[in-house]
Amino acid sequence: MSGPTIFIVVSMFIDAMGFGLIAPVAPRLIMQLTGSDLGGAAPIAGYLMVAYACMQFLFAPVIGALSDRYGRRPVLLVSMAALAVDYLLMSVAPTIIWLFVGRLIAGIAGATYPTANAALCDLHPPEQRAKFFGLIGAAWGVGFIIGPAIGGLLAGYGLRTPFYVAAAIAAFNLLLGAVIFPETLPVALRRPFAVRRANLLGALRQVRVHPGLPLLLAVAFLYQIAHDAMPATWAFFTMRQFDWTEQQVGISLAVIGVSTAIVQGGLIGPIIARVGEVRAARYGFIAGIVSLSGYAFASSAWMMYPLIALGALFGLTMPSIRSLMSGQVPADAQGELQGAMSGVMSISAVISPFAMTQLFHAATKPTLRTPFPGAPMLLAAVLLVAAAACFLVAAPRLRGRFPRRPRSERVVLPTHSSGIASSQGFNSATRARRTSDARDGSAIRSTACEAAQRAAVRCQSESPRA
Repeated sequence: MSGPTIFIVVSMFIDAMGFGLIAPVAPRLIMQLTGSDLGGAAPIAGYLMVAYACMQFLFAPVIGALSDRYGRRPVLLVSMAALAVDYLLMSVAPTIIWLFVGRLIAGIAGATYPTANAALCDLHPPEQRAKFFGLIGAAWGVGFIIGPAIGGLLAGYGLRTPFYVAAAIAAFNLLLGAVIFPETLPVALRRPFAVRRANLLGALRQVRVHPGLPLLLAVAFLYQIAHDAMPATWAFFTMRQFDWTEQQVGISLAVIGVSTAIVQGGLIGPIIARVGEVRAARYGFIAGIVSLSGYAFASSAWMMYPLIALGALFGLTMPSIRSLMSGQVPADAQGELQGAMSGVMSISAVISPFAMTQLFHAATKPTLRTPFPGAPMLLAAVLLVAAAACFLVAAPRLRGRFPRRPRSERVVLPTHSSGIASSQGFNSATRARRTSDARDGSAIRSTACEAAQRAAVRCQSESPRA
């Protein structure tokens, strides 16, 4: 792996670990600031999550468009700085309002995930992207396993100690990025910032011109609602169905995290190299549908662990879909695409926890003759069936990995040296794009665009950096 790729993966691990650090003590901090009990603190924690998700919904397309205009590096660093400010505000918050202000700031900045994905698209050709998307998912999973364990230990030194440590970790991540992370999007491949695209509706209108992408966004939306059913209801479900203790719930979550990290960090690359993204996504859908259905109807606790092992293959789905989607748009639209995806998926982050917890409450009322704690898992399986159906319709509509840019957005790359690429490289890129415009064959169009993209990246890597 290249240095920038290693930094992106490590930064996602650090972000997840920082987020996990505060998880064990966040309920107690809310109780302290509001004077409520545990039951009263839970809705407030939910409102904090909704506040963050709403800001993501509004501003993720803006962040994506900004990264297409100014490059990935400054946007990524600003996002990291906002995350550090969020943790710092939470560490010194005298009232609950301060917690909401911190969450709003972090949501507006968009954290780091969408920009990191766009940077990976800049660094790697489409056939390798799913593997690195999987590595990001694995890094996040491992960080979220380690973070809560460390946070629980730090809580012994004071309720706010994990927040200070999380702020310090986020600040270290920012400094690390400022020193070692280079710009990944060449100046010649950037495009002007347009307000009409810097919102979810505008981004969706741009995505609509690429066949198959609107349906894939619908797939991502349904996928995320189904996926979020587990973190929203897992503890409640297993305690109600199997009388598990907090320790048993924690062990099961650790097993889920480790198994998911194994699939996304080690297996997804070889699997996609062998069968391709489309088939890998199909296998992931099958594993997710079977495992979620199994959870819903499991009658003994031992059944959960084989289902967890099978469900880990569900981790094949989203990296494969992200890879397919990123291969449909040019380099200067990757940020916009990732922003649109984050905006769409942030809607599901609002819907799923509320809907699934309410369904669990309704399905386990004491007045019911036959309570069904697995109702959220079954609904998630049904949503995955719908997502898989949309995917099967969308997959045949996808074009080549480097599709022809819509005529209204085409640009001719400069043929002079700009400090990023040599004139020879950009002359070849320009000839490739002009050939793409002149020829009608789809194979020739795909080859020409691919040559332009690879020439730009090759020249970027060969030129000296300041």
